Amino acid sequence: MVLMAKKPKKIRTEFRKNRSGRARQGDLTRRFAADEEQTLDAAAQERVSGKGELTRKRTVVGQASDEQGSGLAVSPAVNETTSRRGRVLCVRGLTSIVQAADGSLHSCATRRLLKTMSTDQRHVVVAGDWVNYRTEPSGDGIIERVEPRRGVLARNSRGRQHILVSNVDQFIIIGSAAQPRLKPHLVDRFLVTAEQNRIRPIICINKVDLIDRAELQPIVGVYSRMGYRVLLTSATSGFGMERLRRELAGKASVVVGQSGVGKSSLLNTIQPDLKLRVAAVSDESEKGRHTTTTAQLYPLAIGGYVIDTPGIRQFQLWDVSPEEVSGWYRDLRPYVSLCKFPNCTHTHEADCAVKDAVADGRFDARRYESYCQLFEGEGPAGE
Repeated sequence: MVLMAKKPKKIRTEFRKNRSGRARQGDLTRRFAADEEQTLDAAAQERVSGKGELTRKRTVVGQASDEQGSGLAVSPAVNETTSRRGRVLCVRGLTSIVQAADGSLHSCATRRLLKTMSTDQRHVVVAGDWVNYRTEPSGDGIIERVEPRRGVLARNSRGRQHILVSNVDQFIIIGSAAQPRLKPHLVDRFLVTAEQNRIRPIICINKVDLIDRAELQPIVGVYSRMGYRVLLTSATSGFGMERLRRELAGKASVVVGQSGVGKSSLLNTIQPDLKLRVAAVSDESEKGRHTTTTAQLYPLAIGGYVIDTPGIRQFQLWDVSPEEVSGWYRDLRPYVSLCKFPNCTHTHEADCAVKDAVADGRFDARRYESYCQLFEGEGPAGE
């Protein structure tokens, strides 16, 4: 049985405020003052309906997007005979680099319709997107539609959703044992995002050649007991690189972490021909210098691909309410149902099973502090 594609429909959808026509002329008062007789013929009232210049809604031919779609209410219809399917490798300003099925690269602008439809996203097209585009005689292209996404890494940016990458299988959360120091609260935020998007997280602690590895056992033990894969690596000495290589092989991975932890150095060790830019960490602040400026997709010789991302110093969760935070903490979930009050926040209530577990040493005190910060909305990124 052959499944027929859904027939495109005409759907009313909202456009951005600055794309709507001007509601009225600004010089009405001056014109009436100049000719008072005009007031006799002027309308006494004005009706605002769902059509005309006073509404931001327009009709778009396409299909309604689902919850895991492109972030737009409507997925526009495209001409299948002229449209091609490709993968966005990176986005540079107003231009996206798209790779076609034959491996050719095209510099593509984004269709104005996509940019003007109302959305809570910061960017309509991101690295990792599958898109439909048409080519121009010059060889450049126009992105006409973004296909439904899965596996997104997103954060809150001034009330809007900032999607860093899409369509990945796993997060490689990179931290460093020293220079800069490991920030477990930032790791916890990445873990919450991974749990929320049902993507496998892998914690990688780099630069272990700078310290005694025994110092890391307590925190490694905390994450390992929750079922998370934890790798210790050193891009300088090569320690643990073979294990990291096996985790990346054949997978769609995104590498995330703060600046200076060695994300690009690790990828250069995995595949030297990438030749990603690296820079030393500041001796004074122990903060990394931004060398990766935009998320970019790289195919790997061992199979699969990896997306390198700019260093993240602040990571504010997107679409996670305080009441939902406990559900994304694997080690906290077993105690939630044991609390006396069903709406317990686990921060100040009496007879709280979570607080009792912390006091008894069954729930890590540092993880509990991290949970409280997220619940109260303190600290934008675990700095």
